[in-house]
Amino acid sequence: MRGPAFTSGRALWEASVTWMLLLVGLVVGMVSGVVGIGGGILFVPALVWLLGMDQHRAQGTSLGALLLPVGIFAFLEYYRKGNADIRVALLLAAGFLVGGYFGAVGAQYIPELWLRRIFALTLVGIGGRMWFLQ
Repeated sequence: MRGPAFTSGRALWEASVTWMLLLVGLVVGMVSGVVGIGGGILFVPALVWLLGMDQHRAQGTSLGALLLPVGIFAFLEYYRKGNADIRVALLLAAGFLVGGYFGAVGAQYIPELWLRRIFALTLVGIGGRMWFLQ
């Protein structure tokens, strides 16, 4: 039987993960708002690296966070196959909602050339990391 220490430790861990996911959603929303990219290019690697999700689950969860109105059928297919986490998707979406707004506001003050460079570096950095890691 598991005692109160286990239960409170688990609750603390779940609370920490919840805040981490909200923060990831916020940061991804801000970066996406600044560079104008879809959050999936950032959410998928974050879910793989931070939560240890496999690629299928990370992609399905990202769809749930970003595209429920537009990509509902794609999300449902991932979900039916067990490759989407609704709770994680909703937490990411909540952070993205706020972060996307502030990222878009901030982007208005970044010169076009620097915005293009930030976008390119974001793509190269994430692509390089995904290419070279197993």
